[in-house]
Amino acid sequence: MSHGSSPASWTAALVCLAGFLIGGISMIPNPNWVVFTVGAVMVVGALPLGMILSKMGLGEGAAEKH
Repeated sequence: MSHGSSPASWTAALVCLAGFLIGGISMIPNPNWVVFTVGAVMVVGALPLGMILSKMGLGEGAAEKH
């Protein structure tokens, strides 16, 4: 049983984390809505990115294939 330790899941998680970080930093001290939107797009885009990478063969079981 895998717990998501694949290149696709790690990439999606890191992109999502970076999006949250960028969005959070954009609110300090004065809100910068353009940078916040970039962060929000990264968070939302992380899911399709992970799904695409998984379908390309980088998902669960990728470590055994290479």
